[in-house]
Amino acid sequence: MKDIAIQVANLMAASARTAPKAGGKDFLEIVVVSQDEDLKKIAQAMKDYAPKSTNEAYWLRDASNIENCHALVLVGLGKSLGAGYDCGACGHATCKEFEAKRIMTDKAMGYDGPHCMMRMMDIGSALVSAAKTASILNLDNRVQQRVGAAARALGYMQAGVAMGIPVGFYGKSIFYDRSAPKH
Repeated sequence: MKDIAIQVANLMAASARTAPKAGGKDFLEIVVVSQDEDLKKIAQAMKDYAPKSTNEAYWLRDASNIENCHALVLVGLGKSLGAGYDCGACGHATCKEFEAKRIMTDKAMGYDGPHCMMRMMDIGSALVSAAKTASILNLDNRVQQRVGAAARALGYMQAGVAMGIPVGFYGKSIFYDRSAPKH
């Protein structure tokens, strides 16, 4: 079943690539990780980071999902330019002002930013398109934030912001009805 899950993960990547994007411009980085040693490396990074987080139990819970998934689809924002709509969602009156005045920061096991809101919606559209493809083909999946941050920190992506969708075929999805973390 793992081979089929990897095939579907690649179809999910294709769906993410063709998802609608602001202005029809594609700044997304999309990667499929399917080697067991890579998945275990990402899961271990999540476990190692967990005690440093205020949400340790959630990092450990999600790391367990990555250890046991068949493949992982990563979707990230490759570079962040204003979309040219002058929408003001970034807190600036124009995209040019946003690009000129923003001060980029980068958080370890997190993201860099700030980014254009329209470009962030591009990531959301791509994730939804990928999850839709998995659902149509009955592949268990769940969009997760922490795995994207860990994959980014390990260099699996160059993206400034990344999300992940671990996938697999199971008799009962391992991505839902997970044990509740204790605080």
